[in-house]
Amino acid sequence: MTKGLGRGMLAPFNLESECAVLDLVLAILHHLLVFTLAGLLAAELALVRPGLGGGALKALGGIDAGYGATATLILAAGFSRVFLGAKGSAFYLSNPMFWAKMTAFAAVGLLSIAPTLLILRWRKRAQADAGYVPPAGEVATARRVLVLELLVFALIPAFAAAMARGYGL
Repeated sequence: MTKGLGRGMLAPFNLESECAVLDLVLAILHHLLVFTLAGLLAAELALVRPGLGGGALKALGGIDAGYGATATLILAAGFSRVFLGAKGSAFYLSNPMFWAKMTAFAAVGLLSIAPTLLILRWRKRAQADAGYVPPAGEVATARRVLVLELLVFALIPAFAAAMARGYGL
C-alpha cells in the first residue's frame, strides 16, 4: 500500500490515468495539427497572387505538399481520438456535430484538389521554363478556391466547439 509518492518514486500503473494522458496527448496533437493546417492554407493564399513565379512558386509547392501531409496526420490523430480517446467512439459517431465537422473537413479536402493540380502544373511548367509565370486567370481561380477553403475550414472548429459542449447529443 502506498501512502503517498515521494520524490523519485514511481506511481503504480493506473489504466484510467494512462487513458487520460493518452487522451490529452492526442487532443494536443490534433489541435496543433489543425492550427498548422490553417497556417499552411493561409500561406498558400498569401503566395498565390498575380506575378507568382520563381522561388515563390517553388515554396508554394512545398507548402502544398506540407498541407497534404498535415491533413493526413490530422485524420490519423482524429481517428485515434475517436477510437482510443477517453470519450469513446460512441460519443463521436452518434453526434451530428461530429459528422458536420467531418463533412466540412471532407469538403475542404475536395476543394483543395483544384489548387493542388494547378500548383503541380505550374511547377512542371516552371521546371521547363525558369521565367514561367502562371496565367492571371488560373491564379485568380486558385485564389477563389483557397478563400472558399478557408471559409469552409472555419466551420470545423465551430462544429468541434459545439460538439465539445454537448450540442448534437
